[in-house]
Amino acid sequence: MLLRIVLFSLMALGLAGFGAVVWIGTHPPAPHAAPPPMEHILVAAHPLKSGTLIKPEDLAAKDIPLGSAPPTASRDDASARSGFYGAMVRRPLEAGEPILAGDVIRPGEHGFLAAVLGREMRAVTVAVDMVSSNAGLIWPGDRVDLILTQTLDPKLAPPARRVAAETVVSDVRVIAVDQHLVQNAPAEGQENKGVKTVTLEVTPEQAQAVMVASRLGMLSLALRPVSASAPEQAPDPRPAVTWAGKVSAALAEGKNEAAHGAGWTMRVYPGRGDGKEFHFQ
Repeated sequence: MLLRIVLFSLMALGLAGFGAVVWIGTHPPAPHAAPPPMEHILVAAHPLKSGTLIKPEDLAAKDIPLGSAPPTASRDDASARSGFYGAMVRRPLEAGEPILAGDVIRPGEHGFLAAVLGREMRAVTVAVDMVSSNAGLIWPGDRVDLILTQTLDPKLAPPARRVAAETVVSDVRVIAVDQHLVQNAPAEGQENKGVKTVTLEVTPEQAQAVMVASRLGMLSLALRPVSASAPEQAPDPRPAVTWAGKVSAALAEGKNEAAHGAGWTMRVYPGRGDGKEFHFQ
């Protein structure tokens, strides 16, 4: 009896195996689904605060299934990226979040400067040449110092004090850079070739100082390091004037020699009469 049960069990297992083979043969496995086509869109490379002026390092590409992008998302290409440079972020963006058309306001659009400016701040534009503006390496959103370099009347100052440099405003934000005159050749006969304008965000008092400085001499920009707390920091105190004699040992040596020699003379003309000379050692 036991032998008969074992025999029937083996026959049942054999039939089950044969049935499984027949079923698999008549039902081949479905082929693996091909991956969906993807597209590249522009996203925030890291968290961006409201009011941020976009730089190249603020943008990144993200792969998403084709057709799943929001309607106003931008595809990643050189033209789309350059179109975002200098644009202001209207709302906070998380890292990897698509940058939509309504999330930014671009330079040239109505209300751009008014949207960029902080409360009680002013926008003032100055002309700087290509070299003194760090050869085009300064972008909107950078923080800079504005330095005035001027040459004084040689009749009124000794050689060591004829050229001076001083910081007019410190730690101010660049809100616009006109690169058109740098990237494209100016019209024939146009003066100040290579000059471009830089717009700074300043207080009303600083705006007046910048306007006066623009009439006194050459303006240059000094780029400051990136710091998350820069806008909340109090402005740096204006440093002392740097005279030519402090920079050039030759001028300083000449000044020392003059102190032991004949010195220098100033002639003052009080009216129409002959002037009176004052001799300084």
